[in-house]
Amino acid sequence: MSERVEPVIDASAVDPDKYENHGGFPKITEADPGPNFAPFVEAMRTLQDLAVSVDAPDALFGQALAQAQELIELLEPHRAPELASPAGRAVKLPGRGSLLMLPWRVVEAGPNGVRSEGVFRRYHLGGNGAAHGGVLPLLFDDLFGTLVHYAGQPISRTAYLHVNYRKITPLETPLTVVGTVDRVEGRKTFVSARLFDESETLLADCEGLMVQLLPWQP
Repeated sequence: MSERVEPVIDASAVDPDKYENHGGFPKITEADPGPNFAPFVEAMRTLQDLAVSVDAPDALFGQALAQAQELIELLEPHRAPELASPAGRAVKLPGRGSLLMLPWRVVEAGPNGVRSEGVFRRYHLGGNGAAHGGVLPLLFDDLFGTLVHYAGQPISRTAYLHVNYRKITPLETPLTVVGTVDRVEGRKTFVSARLFDESETLLADCEGLMVQLLPWQP
């Protein structure tokens, strides 16, 4: 996206009492890391892109390996448990600051649906300039978790995803994904989403089922 805009968030349907009682899933608090964390994560994403795209002499890979090992030695003493690291909990950052998640931003969210924007990077290449088919379910799955939250449902686990690949999904191209709740039946929330390019061409769509956790379920 060429211009950063503040997301439009409607949290009116979110019930904290309902949301914080979700089986055995741990309570997650939003992280507020210092100013260096966001550029650190972005630098690591760029390194991921380079790791899958660089064609260099073996000696250069040796130099890069040595520097990577130095970075590992620097960070290893600070390895933290799941709910202590800011990765995955820095909700204002693309992909919530997690390298696993796609670096997309929620631009609109509320009881009526969620819209996110972003690009697939070189790291996500499948072949012939297209995003790998396996990253689209990740995009949809993560969106559905956000969708369930703003629809006022408790934390739920994914029961199934069904993805329809309509057209090739390009890299380094601004895209939009829109998700909605179709219906709720007891513990089951049926959801769907659609992925578009800038011309509003449908690239892929997905339907899924999210199931509310029982008290003893992790």
